[in-house]
Amino acid sequence: MNTAARWFCMLLAVCGLSACGAGDSLGEAGTTPQSVESASSQEGTSLKITVGKEELMATWEDNSSAREFQELLEQGSVTIEMEDYGGFEKVGALGTDLTRNDRQITTEPGDVILYQGNQITIYYGTNTWSFTRLAKIDDPADLQEKLGEGRVQVTFSLG
Repeated sequence: MNTAARWFCMLLAVCGLSACGAGDSLGEAGTTPQSVESASSQEGTSLKITVGKEELMATWEDNSSAREFQELLEQGSVTIEMEDYGGFEKVGALGTDLTRNDRQITTEPGDVILYQGNQITIYYGTNTWSFTRLAKIDDPADLQEKLGEGRVQVTFSLG
C-alpha cells in the first residue's frame, strides 16, 4: 500500500473513531473526556528541528496539514536535505504529500511552511505567496546562521 493510501486509511479511521463519541454526555466544559485528552496531548507536543548541533523548537499551526505532519512524525523522525533558495529560505522535498491549506501570506523568519504539498521550507527572510504554515520557530534569532550555508540535513521530530 502506498503512502497516500495509508494516510487516507488513517484519516478514515480517525474520523470514524471521533464519530463514536458523538452521543456521549458532555463534561463541565462542554467537551467529552476523549476530546480533552486529544487537545492536551497536541498542546504538549512541539516540533523539534535539528540542524547540526542546533536544536530549534517550534509551535504547531492549527490546521489539518500541521496535524498530518505531526502524525507522520509520530512514526519517527524525518530528515530532509535542504538548500538555500532566493536568499530567504531553506527548502527540501518531504518525500510525501500532505493536505494543503494554502492562503496568501507574508512569511516571517521562523515560519515552517508546506510548499506545493510536498516540500518543506524554513524561512529566515520574508516572502509573500500562497502557502500553508505548519509551525513557527519559537526563537528565530540568528536563524540564517543556525541553518548554515548551502545544503544541510535537517531532522524534524516531535519534541
